[in-house]
Amino acid sequence: MNKETSFEDKLKIAKDILEKLSDPSIALKDAMKEYKKGVSILNDATKMIEDAKLEYEELQIGIENDEK
Repeated sequence: MNKETSFEDKLKIAKDILEKLSDPSIALKDAMKEYKKGVSILNDATKMIEDAKLEYEELQIGIENDEK
């Protein structure tokens, strides 16, 4: 997975992983592999949210400074 994957795609992949992990026939080794992949994807998605929030806050500060 690359950094170009959209936030929405990351959430879809995480959902797909969750479905795989819900399968009672999944082998422990495969479950751990999927779990690690899911955690990584969710960490990337969280970082994307944090970056967007920071960008939004910077834009708001810029707007407020322009209004003064």
